[in-house]
Amino acid sequence: MKGVFVLNLMFSFLLLLYPSTSFPLCTNSEAPFTLKTALKFCSYNGSSCCNSTVDSQLQKQFQDMNISDPSCASVLQSVLCARCDPFSAQLFAIDTETRTVPLLCNSTVSTNSSQSNQATNDFCSNVWDTCQNVSMLNSPFAPSLQGQAGAPANSNFTKLIDLWRSKTDFCNAFGGASTDESVCYDGEPVRLNETRTPSAPNGLCLEKIGNGSYLDMAAHPDGSNRAFFSNQQGKIWLATIPKVGSGGTLELDESNPFIDLTDEVHFDTAFGMMGIAFHPNFTQNGRFFASFNCNKGKSPGCTGRCSCNSDVNCDPSKLGTDNGAQPCQYQSVVAEYTSNGSATQSSSAENARPSEVRRIFTMGLPFTSQHGGQILFGPTDGYLYFMMGDGGGDGDPYNFAQNKKSVLGKIMRLDVDNIPSAAEINRLGLWGNYSIPKDNPYSEDENLLPEIWAFGFRNPWRCSFDSERPSYFMCGDVGEDLYEEVDIISKGGNYGWRVYEGPYRFNPTSSPGGNTSANSINPIFPVMGYNHSEVNKKIGSASIIGGYFYRSNIDPCMYGRYLYADLYSGAIWAATEDPENSGNFSTSTFVLVVQETLLYNAAVCQEVTFQHWVIFSHLVRTIAKTSTC
Repeated sequence: MKGVFVLNLMFSFLLLLYPSTSFPLCTNSEAPFTLKTALKFCSYNGSSCCNSTVDSQLQKQFQDMNISDPSCASVLQSVLCARCDPFSAQLFAIDTETRTVPLLCNSTVSTNSSQSNQATNDFCSNVWDTCQNVSMLNSPFAPSLQGQAGAPANSNFTKLIDLWRSKTDFCNAFGGASTDESVCYDGEPVRLNETRTPSAPNGLCLEKIGNGSYLDMAAHPDGSNRAFFSNQQGKIWLATIPKVGSGGTLELDESNPFIDLTDEVHFDTAFGMMGIAFHPNFTQNGRFFASFNCNKGKSPGCTGRCSCNSDVNCDPSKLGTDNGAQPCQYQSVVAEYTSNGSATQSSSAENARPSEVRRIFTMGLPFTSQHGGQILFGPTDGYLYFMMGDGGGDGDPYNFAQNKKSVLGKIMRLDVDNIPSAAEINRLGLWGNYSIPKDNPYSEDENLLPEIWAFGFRNPWRCSFDSERPSYFMCGDVGEDLYEEVDIISKGGNYGWRVYEGPYRFNPTSSPGGNTSANSINPIFPVMGYNHSEVNKKIGSASIIGGYFYRSNIDPCMYGRYLYADLYSGAIWAATEDPENSGNFSTSTFVLVVQETLLYNAAVCQEVTFQHWVIFSHLVRTIAKTSTC
């Protein structure tokens, strides 16, 4: 790959706006869905977090409360039905506490709130004034349920006035304001302020800090100015990044890698080391993980089960060869390594042993493309997320991405801290040494393989969690012939492929594995994306590189924008969310202007805590704010 030797890369831009859907989330961390029939009890029709079963459960809960006053009954029905609101995850603050009722709006609204002016209604006072003297059984406002101190516990207390000393105490426990980070319930479905066309930044200044081609980058977990870089061939280096504005360069000795796995990794155009991830407690336990490909014809440990098997109605003998390879000759691997023993403390280790601690995952691939491979640790749950493509073949002919019994075309979520016995792994039919998090979506959808967190992907190439809002799990998914997309990933979400390519219906040319009806799914559509024709009209190709939310203070005009790129475009997109926390994005395009031709480099935009970037195979970082915002 050819380098572009320019110290400061300046970008001009063309502003392009793309419509997108919002990012609501339910209390079970799943995305809301479109109802096919109206609910009978709750008035949330269209997009909702409740199906008919939950609606009936809420109705029974309401009936068991035995509220005789019509006005109070109406208020309490709306409060119970807030669980169906598309923003119920925020209303019930699922990330920080356990609530039996939504946060009830008081008259205070933060100046940065994105919620509509209805949030200024003092709904909490309305609930108190309407219901304080009304008897209700099994009250959701019981102090013990809210973890608050109200009146002494007494099962005979059925009125709010008996449970709480005053309106002030009641609203201190159940009321709150709409802020820039949360919404409150005002008696009606949550509405956000109407979006405005956000102003685009005027440009972006970058500083080059090194040469080289690296496929992945991970911040050192100790929070220092060090990061790990890996290449596709199978080497990982530990590098020190110079202070901003110092004029220094990346301190990386290519002759002394942190670990060299080239003997294990099968490397060619489509294969190699696909990802690296360091355990959240790496500084104490020294554990880290590599995702790579192996060739079972050359590597003795390359013995995973073929993903084309009878469980998914696929016969590998009928696949034929692909680019000269037999079905499942090439495999996807996740392996664990350690830096323990190479230094007194893992945080100071400069090298690691190339011998595996354990094999986390091994699976044979049906074809030679679209196998993802990135691995990430969840910032709040500590589980390992493993991004897997549909396995290749034109148009996913075996419909693996929609098949809930296949891990192809999926994002998996694995527990690598609690390893079952070999007998248990065999009994459960796991792909390696891991266990299943109990809150994975299979607990609510018995048809899903337990490893699956989300599905319906073609090739999720580079995902990230927003460092400020971990619920924003963003993935770039590479399209077939028409559309590249960025998705916000939610628990159990179906992202449409191969029924849809982006927002468009996809018509496969071959379907030996059967089809999935569009009417049978509730797809989650992209929040941003672009047609192939908009990227490179001459070649007609595109391949998205998922990016990051920019969280550095170096460039305040870029702060909070999601930056991503494309392999073929010579451009960077900056997506702006407006209003905040809505999931509605508009996109600006920075067209790359350099003095030499930019070749199609496959490096990935990566963020570390001190906000440096690897862009188009050249080490650069933002060094100056844009002239105007």
